[in-house]
Amino acid sequence: MEIKTAEFSISSPMVSMCPNDTKPEYAFIGRSNVGKSSLINMLARNKKLAKTSATPGKTLLINHFIINKEWYLVDLPGYGFAKRSKKEVARLDQMIRGYILGRDQLVNVFVLIDIRLEPQAIDLEFINWLGLSGIPFAMVFTKCDKLSAAKVVANRKAYEAKMLETWEEMPPTFLTSSEKREGREELLDYIDQINQSLKNG
Repeated sequence: MEIKTAEFSISSPMVSMCPNDTKPEYAFIGRSNVGKSSLINMLARNKKLAKTSATPGKTLLINHFIINKEWYLVDLPGYGFAKRSKKEVARLDQMIRGYILGRDQLVNVFVLIDIRLEPQAIDLEFINWLGLSGIPFAMVFTKCDKLSAAKVVANRKAYEAKMLETWEEMPPTFLTSSEKREGREELLDYIDQINQSLKNG
């Protein structure tokens, strides 16, 4: 897939205020310092599309970007919020879950995982919740350029081993680097395949 246009559409504080549109939506989410904005900008080849910040947890709304006038890339707030009050954490959690469970246009959630870290309980809990809720998702390992190729393979296998303790099979997984633009074609091809199957279905 070639991205010809990528434009900001709307920021919404709740699912009921998201675009009144039937186009398919692909949501991106992860812990608050996983490199989500950098990945989105790399996919769109637009460094200014999603706001990147040195301070984790800046995304506080449901952000829609329209891609090629055909589908939406949705930037969700991170979980595992840095330095937030319990009330704010509860509000963000309710907004995220409200969107994921209540948005009919959502066709896939991309869960971003920092490849440098051993499996984190907060990521596994979120992934298990998606599975129990019947939400289609894929795993996207970020920051692969920060490790040797052998270490990337080893860490991915460690994550798979942990997942397969409770899962029968792994969801689709992708290895990415925003700095080196690795994984871009694979991710966009996956989205394109889903879009084509929706059109043909």
